[in-house]
Amino acid sequence: MEIQFFLPQRGETNDIYLNISDKNTNTNLRFRTFLKINEDHWDLAAQRPKNIYLKTNKIINAKLDIIRLSIIELYKSKKKPISTRTVSRLIKNISLEKNYSYPPDSFLGFIQQYIASRKPLICKSTYKRYMVFFRFLERFQGYVSKKLMINDINHEFVHGFIDFGKKEDYSENTIYRSIHFVKTILNYAERKGIRTFVRELEIRREGQRREMITISENELQSIKNCDVPDQLMAAKKWLLISCYTGQRISDFMQFTSEKLIEIKGIVCISFMQKKTHKEITLPLHPAVMEIVRKNGGEFPESIESSLYNAQIREIARLAGLRYQIRAKKRIGYRVKTVLTEKWETLTSHIGRRSFATNFYGKIPTPLLMDATGHSTEQMFLKYINRMDNNKIVSLSSYFNQTYEISGGLISVAG
Repeated sequence: MEIQFFLPQRGETNDIYLNISDKNTNTNLRFRTFLKINEDHWDLAAQRPKNIYLKTNKIINAKLDIIRLSIIELYKSKKKPISTRTVSRLIKNISLEKNYSYPPDSFLGFIQQYIASRKPLICKSTYKRYMVFFRFLERFQGYVSKKLMINDINHEFVHGFIDFGKKEDYSENTIYRSIHFVKTILNYAERKGIRTFVRELEIRREGQRREMITISENELQSIKNCDVPDQLMAAKKWLLISCYTGQRISDFMQFTSEKLIEIKGIVCISFMQKKTHKEITLPLHPAVMEIVRKNGGEFPESIESSLYNAQIREIARLAGLRYQIRAKKRIGYRVKTVLTEKWETLTSHIGRRSFATNFYGKIPTPLLMDATGHSTEQMFLKYINRMDNNKIVSLSSYFNQTYEISGGLISVAG
């Protein structure tokens, strides 16, 4: 049996159709899918949307895979001939259904259960990352045209998944992070009493070299001294604050004077980190204290993340960060390593990386671990937890020492 998706002749309709041909029974059936796409967006050879990463096309592609797989499973499960009405009803239901639920005993069904169980406990960015893994695995299932079950997830699956990922031009990092997520799902199934091949899987860690972009102390000084238009002043202040606190935008953009507390004469910012749900207390660096003082005792007005990213890039350009570096940049729907000017690479996460890099070697490493938000973040949080005032005093003391050694912060306009 062969299933082919196609668009009718030009001008007929934008509905996607499919043909089911079976040489054994000498039948050739045509069905409407109720899924619409512009002809310019359709890949005739691949029988799917050209760009499957656009939101609408992503949904269409997923449903086409589900339709193909469901028809195959339907024909396998029935010994007697299947009526065209049954097939047509199956196609229509999948096409019009908003949220498709996979069988609970299938591998993708387990992933849906796991994500649903974790959703109340994780932040939005983690949920989005889980969904990236799910869609990737969903596309692989469509590629192999087989309903994956827990006992299908073995070494052969891993090798096939890696080959598929490379064929689809995914980065090595994305491929292997997805495989580690697979292992998490198998452990989840094991906790439910289902035997898996998780203990037999040897999955290597990502070997990809990451391009680490930071703002050096000299560049930070250039940003401090740079004159910027009034509409960029708030972003400039937040950029400096992020580089001296090492927090994510989801946290530092919520800083307010109401979150300032004093411990043993030290001004600290106390807040619950959005991603980890940990309450932490961080002594303010003198540079941050000066910004707040010159801002009338208040932090700047918060800025929406996409606007903030655009504004700090413009600030970095004005500050002279125009030399070329190798960095990863999104081109189309893939991330590539390219030669580009440094200011173009800045995002809100630059503050966390710069904080760790610029203070490394000047402040004891244990006090800096996990400031970047990577795998060792929890260690760092233990050193600045509100329950350990002595370590807060210690970290604040080091801030002051490095500040005095550098000769103090050059005045920030505004």
